[in-house]
Parts: sequence; C-alpha cells; structure tokens
Amino acid sequence: MTEARRLSLILLVALAALVAVAVGPSLLDTYSVNVLTRSLLYAAVALTVDLLWGFLGILTFGQSVFFACGAYAAGLVFTHMDFSGSNALVALGLGIGGALLTAAIVGWLAFWHGASALYASVITLVLPIVATQLLYSGGTFTGSSSGLSGFTSFDLSVEAWFWLAGSFLVVVTTLAFVFVMSDAGRLLVAIRENEQRCKYLGLDTSRLKIVVYLVCAAIAALAGYLYAGYAMVVAPELASFVFGTELVIWTALGGRGTLLGPVFGALIVDYESAQLSGSYPFVWQLIIGVVFVLVIVAFPRGLLPVVFDIPRRLLGWLRPRAARAAVTLSTLDLAETQGVEPGNGPALAVSGVAKRFGSLTVLEAIDFEARAGELVSLVGPNGAGKTTLMRCIADGAERSAGAIVVNGYDIGRKPPEACVALGVGRKFQMANVFETLTVAECLQIARARHARPSLWRRARDLPLPKAAMHVIVTTGLDRQLATPAHLLSHGMKQALELSMVLALEPRVLLLDEPTAGLTKTERMQIGSILIDLTRKQGLCVLLVEHDLDFVREISSRVIVLHQGRIVLDGSVEEVVASELVKQVYAGSGHAGIAHETASPGRGSAETVSSAKRGMPI
Repeated sequence: MTEARRLSLILLVALAALVAVAVGPSLLDTYSVNVLTRSLLYAAVALTVDLLWGFLGILTFGQSVFFACGAYAAGLVFTHMDFSGSNALVALGLGIGGALLTAAIVGWLAFWHGASALYASVITLVLPIVATQLLYSGGTFTGSSSGLSGFTSFDLSVEAWFWLAGSFLVVVTTLAFVFVMSDAGRLLVAIRENEQRCKYLGLDTSRLKIVVYLVCAAIAALAGYLYAGYAMVVAPELASFVFGTELVIWTALGGRGTLLGPVFGALIVDYESAQLSGSYPFVWQLIIGVVFVLVIVAFPRGLLPVVFDIPRRLLGWLRPRAARAAVTLSTLDLAETQGVEPGNGPALAVSGVAKRFGSLTVLEAIDFEARAGELVSLVGPNGAGKTTLMRCIADGAERSAGAIVVNGYDIGRKPPEACVALGVGRKFQMANVFETLTVAECLQIARARHARPSLWRRARDLPLPKAAMHVIVTTGLDRQLATPAHLLSHGMKQALELSMVLALEPRVLLLDEPTAGLTKTERMQIGSILIDLTRKQGLCVLLVEHDLDFVREISSRVIVLHQGRIVLDGSVEEVVASELVKQVYAGSGHAGIAHETASPGRGSAETVSSAKRGMPI
C-alpha cells in the first residue's frame, strides 16, 4: 500500500466517524447523549494513556491530574472571574499551561537519565494523591471536597456538546493514528522494546519521553476544559487516583497498543457503568470488576485485538497475507555523510581511567591510545574488566576517575547519546536489537539521529553509509529487510546490530565479543568485515574477544587486561610470544604480577616492558 493510499484510508475512516458523531444525537435518547458526551471526553484521555503505556511503555496513573488541570482552570476562572469570551481563552491557556508545567516537572523527575520505568510509574502514582490533597486544601477557592458548581459556561445545546466532544475525539484519534504509523511513531516502539539500544544509537530517550508526555498532558487538559464547560461541575475526584486507575483499566480492557481499543473501552465501560449504577446502585462496581477480571484472564491483550484477529485469520485463509511495503536501500555519497570529522591526534585516548564500586576496584590506571585505521583487541580472562572499560568509553558517567578523549573531544560525564554524537559506536556482547521490528525498521531507527523521521509518513528509501551497506550485503541481510528481528538467526542478529552501529557513522567502534556463538564461517565473515572497516574505511576499532586465534588474525595491536590493569600493550607477535599471557589464561598470572608489583623500584610499567621482551614474569 502506497503512502498516499494509506493516508487516504485513514482520512476516510475518520470522515465516517465524524458522520456517525453527526447523526448520533438523532438516534439516541437525551440521557444517552448526555452520558456519551462525557464518555467521549474520557475516551480522549484514555487514548493518551495508550500512547504512553501501549506504545512508549510508561504505565501512568497520572493522566487524571492533567484532565483536572483543564477542568479546574475553567471552573476557577468562570467562578471567580465570571464567564466571557476573553476569560474563556484565559481559562484555556491556564489549563493547558498548568498541565504542561506539571508534566514538565513530573517528566524531569520520572525520565532522568538512568531512571527505570517502574520509577516513572511510582511518580505518576503519587501525582494524583498530591493533586487531590491540594484541591481539598484549597478551601472556598477550589471548593474543597465539594468542588465548584453552578458557574456560567458556553451556551450550547446538549447535541452541540456531543458533536464537539465527538469531533475532538475523532481528530485526536486520527492524528494519533497517523503519528504512531509514521517513522517518528516507530521510535516510541523502539524505546519501549529496548531503551538502552536507543541511547547507544544516539537518541535522547529522556527528552523524547518528556515531549510525548507533554503532548499527552495538553490533550488531557483540553478534554478536561471541555468537560468543565459542558458539565459546569468540577470536583477533586477528577484528579483522583481512582479515575487515573480507571483510565488504565479501560486501556487494558480495550487492548493497549491499539489506540482504538482504549477508545472503545472507555466508551463502553463508562456508558454501561452509568446504566448499571442506576439499575444496580449497590453492586454495579462489583459487576464491572468481575467483567474486567474475566476479560483480562481470557484475553490478556484486550478485546479489540481478538475482534480484529477473527477477520484477519479468515482473510488469511482466503488469500495470502500481503507483504509489508518494500524499503529500498542505497549507499550514501561521501558528500551526504554526517559523521564526526576526524580530529587531531589519536581517535581514542584513555588516561588514568578507574572504575570502583564502593571499596571494590574494577579498573585502575588504564592508559592507552588508539588511532584511526587501527584494530586494537582487548583480551584477558573473565572478570578482567574488559566490558567495564567499554562502558566507560561509551558512557561518560560510568568511570570513577580519569579522562577519555574521542576525536579530540573529552567526553566528560556525557551520557551515551552524547558520546555517540562525538563519534562512538558500541556493539554489545549479546545481540541488542529491536525484536518486534523488521530489519529495515531497525536500520531506520539507527539512522534517526542523522535523518529526522517524519511525523506523518513512512519513508520508502533508506540511504546508509558504505560501511553499513557492506555488512548488510556481505551477510545477506539485504534479502531479509521485511523479516522481524526475532526471527533472525543468532549470527544474523549480530550482523544486524553491527550494521545498526555502523549506520551511525562512528569514528571509534567498540565491539564486545562480536563472534560469540557464531560458526567458523560466520567468524571468518565478521573478521574480513572488521579488517575492511579499519583498512579501507579508516575506523578505529576496539575489540573485546576471547578467541585468541581470531585476535591474532585480524588485530594490529593487542592490550591484555588482568584484574583491572593493563599488563601488556604490544603487537600481536609480542603478545603471542609472551609468557605473561599464558600465565594469565592458565590462572597462574596473578602471583607473578603481584610479585613484580611488590618488588622495590619496579612497577606496572616495568612489568609490561619485561612482558614485551617475552621474558617470564
């Protein structure tokens, strides 16, 4: 399906929904129109919960607070300043502004670098409790527990409010659907699936989450503003934890990650709750609770995915499922590349780096340099500190002491995404990709830092740097662009992650055991790729590897780590001839190293010098 056809289909469905809203009041009784007007506004807020929870992976209980911001802004202004056109605009500005300010504070607290998703959920859990207490403490200004009522509002009929609320919901849902289906919307799924990988692809995930959170807060505030204008009553319950939890329940019931599921869930549950509360005033909440538990147990994904699966399976039996729209790969011209320009001096300079966990020292006095076009291998037994050193280079906040300079720039205490901007690319030991996304989508995420993704369309062309294209073509990934990453073999996942890192156009490439779990043929393939990257592409490659035969074949230099210290830094021949390496890997190197370190007048530098001469230590 082409982009134009896809967007036309979305707009056609939106137009049909607007027609349904237009004829709704003529088909429903007055009571139903009244209840559904409120339900339509609630559904818009539930949709924001789905954007945050279903797509971004943030379970939030605080959307009720932003709804209350809009509602109370209208209630306070219309109560204490009377209603007028100018005051209505003031109330709207205060409602959205207050919601944005609150969301900015919460986002800063919940999404700072290193905060977990659970921490963010706890923050949003506390938010409605604090907001409700503030409203209770407002006295006559906020109406305390009774709220505000009886204020003058817009002179609109019930039918007009229904049309307004319905149109608002259709517009918000349409825009949200266009967004989540776009390249930019795919970033939300990537963050939900693997935020760590996103950070090491140069994406500022904290900022992205805060931006989405702010937009969702503004939508909820606008819905609250419309609710206050329609109901002419606001109460602390609008900001309560109970209402925030109901929004989460409606989202789970309808099907999170579907957009339409939470909308229908809110409409159906809120409408039926109003009906049941009149017919069964003492047990209606129990009935709703039992239905919710039964649905979640029987259909963990929610109702809407189950409803959509039935016709999809029927169509699948009748005709083969259409393949996803093809993405065309191309190689970037040198003039189009956006990588960091090589700086003066070494590509990587590590000076006095140390890493401590309390009293435990993992790295101590690490000093070395690596130049462009050089493939430096880090070897040593398990626990030597190799992966820890990789983390220190790729994340400025990891090390306890020392300095790291990349392309002439000191990384300081910069987070991973800022280190990527300086030219650092890191591949993890275990293949670290986006399991639910296709190969092409993973590569598009990797290029998001250089090519700003569209908010409303999907790109069909994917230009990649020469190094990434070389890996893709060599390994055959170009024939599996539409394959979800979780269906790839281990070797292909390793190749995909390497391609994603190279798509960043790094100058310093950090590889943590890229051949782990690969066959001999795959190891040879990766080895030839790495040699090409250093000799032809001019990259500085720092490789952690346990396979010494593989290291000997491809390395231009080898650094041996043992117990957090560099004990040998020399050529491949020097390392191969060194008795120290044999002792380290045989488990007898510790005593020799300790003896040399303790000898008067001799330090680690002399130990290294002796090792370089092939002398036993």
